[in-house]
Amino acid sequence: VQLQASGGGLVQPGGSLRLSCAGSGLTLDYYAVGWFRQVPGKEREGISCVSSSHGGKYDRTYSADSVKGRFTISRDNARNMVYLQMNSLKPEVTALYYCASRSHWGQGTLVTVSS
Repeated sequence: VQLQASGGGLVQPGGSLRLSCAGSGLTLDYYAVGWFRQVPGKEREGISCVSSSHGGKYDRTYSADSVKGRFTISRDNARNMVYLQMNSLKPEVTALYYCASRSHWGQGTLVTVSS
């Protein structure tokens, strides 16, 4: 089982990025998937998650107050992917972003917001 997060990079304040979480050996549709971030020296923080959908039309999602209205989590079950669309990015969200499901963690993708 592998989860691979990608899509990070350097973006200016106010910009957008879409992170992707690809599942290998794990059907992401069957399980809740979460996005987390960690700044060196600080604890890992959960920022958004989506419930299992089992091919259903409606997923339940949760986002931390700090990202509500700016970050959106979604699924593409056909591609076995989960995304995190991040808009109106601020320098304080600079961190290593991870996706996780069923105690499996991706390797992280670095998001840097800086002018």
